[in-house]
Amino acid sequence: MRLAGRMKLGFYPLPLAEADRIRKLLEFPSAEFSAVDPCIGDGAAFARITADSTARRYGIELDAYRAEQARDAGAEVMQGDCLQVQCPAESFSLLYLNPPYDFELGEGQNRRMERLFLEHIYRWLKPAGVLILVVPGERLAECANVLASQFRDIRVYRLTAPESLRYRQVVLFAVRRSRRERERLQDSEITRTRLRISRFAHRSAELPALPDETDFRYQIPESGPVRLVYRGLPLDEIEDLLPRSSAYRQASRILFAGEPSIAGRPLTPLHGGHVGLLCTAGMLNGIFGEGQDRHIAHWQSVKVVEHSEETEDDGTVTLRDKERFTHELNLAFAGGSVETLR
Repeated sequence: MRLAGRMKLGFYPLPLAEADRIRKLLEFPSAEFSAVDPCIGDGAAFARITADSTARRYGIELDAYRAEQARDAGAEVMQGDCLQVQCPAESFSLLYLNPPYDFELGEGQNRRMERLFLEHIYRWLKPAGVLILVVPGERLAECANVLASQFRDIRVYRLTAPESLRYRQVVLFAVRRSRRERERLQDSEITRTRLRISRFAHRSAELPALPDETDFRYQIPESGPVRLVYRGLPLDEIEDLLPRSSAYRQASRILFAGEPSIAGRPLTPLHGGHVGLLCTAGMLNGIFGEGQDRHIAHWQSVKVVEHSEETEDDGTVTLRDKERFTHELNLAFAGGSVETLR
């Protein structure tokens, strides 16, 4: 995963238009049932998928702000690492899983997160419960072993929203096998299903698009309330307590050095080059003036490209680009106006 993806904790939300299409492939019971999204994010997609139903919505989210958003969307959310959450086996009727698209972090560990999340969570789904898995198409092969041995009625569709195309997302629907079905399952059938899923992974661009309307629907069974238990570290509490620790105070002097104080008169008058260096180094940034003339000044160095043409005696035209750096001063005045001087 790129650094920007890790900064947002692997959050790649499902476009709501695709969530609405997924909803149309589901048939919900009249009685209450439990559904879980172990990477719920802000909860918007999960709310759309379970819209107009009697679902008890459960979610897990690592980020505190997104966890609060998901609670506002109507889900019972546990904040923490999903892989540190325990749940009674065969409890949920519906599992919607859109995991982080990354490798696990750690020395000697190179398994895909899509596989890790599925292996950890699929046991939470009751027999005849429905799995909805959203992953990049090429990553289906990583999940083939679990899918082939634990699920039936597998269908895979290509997602077509712009953000989904960017990450080559596909959605897989499947139904959890019962214990009797797993005991009767032959190795040859598992192998055929695994190869079929691998073909989906290698030819994900050729898969049919997720339809707006379909005659086939997955039936969601009934289920009771579920209790999730978090066995991991309380990340928010640790973050709040960390600045009070003696080790943190000692290390902060090195890790978070204060800004240097620059004051006094120079020994000799400054010429233009000196002033330019001070400006672009940020040493002349600050708040100046009074009243309506009070403003914030911010200097920066910008590259300028100058274009020119030269025509030779034989008619040949030569295009030249000359790059140079110049100073740019941005001013924000107390009255709200902004100016840029170059």
